[in-house]
Amino acid sequence: MTLVVPDAFVPLALRLLRANRPFVTAEGARRRIRQRELRPIPYGPPPRLRPGIRLDVEHVDGWPVYTILPREIQGGAVYVHGGGWVNEIAPQHWQLAARIADEASMAVTVPIYPLVPFGTARQAREGVLALVRRSRERFGATCLAGDSAGGQIALSTALALRDEGVVLPHTLLISPALDLSWSNPRIPAVQPTDPWLGTPGGKVLAEHWRGGLDLLDPAVSPLFGDLAGLGPVTVFTGTRDVLNPDAHLLAGRAHAAGVALELREVAGQVHVYPLIPTRAGLDAQREVVRRMREAI
Repeated sequence: MTLVVPDAFVPLALRLLRANRPFVTAEGARRRIRQRELRPIPYGPPPRLRPGIRLDVEHVDGWPVYTILPREIQGGAVYVHGGGWVNEIAPQHWQLAARIADEASMAVTVPIYPLVPFGTARQAREGVLALVRRSRERFGATCLAGDSAGGQIALSTALALRDEGVVLPHTLLISPALDLSWSNPRIPAVQPTDPWLGTPGGKVLAEHWRGGLDLLDPAVSPLFGDLAGLGPVTVFTGTRDVLNPDAHLLAGRAHAAGVALELREVAGQVHVYPLIPTRAGLDAQREVVRRMREAI
C-alpha cells in the first residue's frame, strides 16, 4: 500500500529541509558542485523495486547503464533522471522507471550519466542518443522520458534523433529544464512560490553544464531548437515551479510547428511533482504509464 502524502505538506517540507540551497544563491551551487565532486552519491537502485522485474547493468562507453526488464516486453524506453545536472539518481526515479517497466510492459534503460563538474550537455546528449538507438534495435519502438535536468537531455536528444530521421512514438517530460539562460521574464513572478529551484544557482550549474556550447544551443537549451517533425510530446508541470513559464513557451512553439504537445499543468504543484507520492503525483504517475503504454 502506498503512503499518500498530503499535497499541502510538500512545499512546507521542502522549505524546512532547505531543498533550495543549491539554487537560491550562486555560492550554494558552487558548494554543491564541490560536495558532489568530493563525495559522490551512490547511484545503485533500491534493494527492492517491484516483484517480477529483472534488473541488468552493464557499462556502455564508460557509463553504468541499467535495464529494467518486465515479464513481457512490448517495447522500450529510456528514462533520464533529473537532479540539476549535479545530483545523482534518487529512489523516486528508480521507482517511477520500474513502474513504467512493469505496468507499460517496456524495457526501461536508465543511464547513469556523468554530472557536473565532469559531464556536459553534449556528452549527455550523445550518450543518450546511442542508448535510444540501442533500445530500438533490442526492443523495438522506444519512447524517451526525463524529469527536470533529465527532461532537458531527453528533449535535446529527441531533436537530434529527428535530425537523423527518427521520430519517437512519444517524448514525455516532467518539469523539464528548457532554457538554461534562465531569461524568461515570468520567472521572477513565480520564484517566491517555488520552494525548490532558483535562478542564481541555476545559472552557475548551467555554465558548467554547457561545456563549450552556447547557452542557447539546442543541446543545452532545447527550447530554442526547431521543433518541427517531432513526435508526440507530453509535458507535466506545476505552477509553483520556476521552470513552468518555459513549459508554456515550449507548448506555444510546438503548436506553431505542428507538433502534438499536451501540456498537463496542475495548479499549486511543485517541481517534479509526479515523483512525489501525493494524490496529484500518483495521478500523474498513472497518466505517465498510460501514455507510455499507448505509445507503443
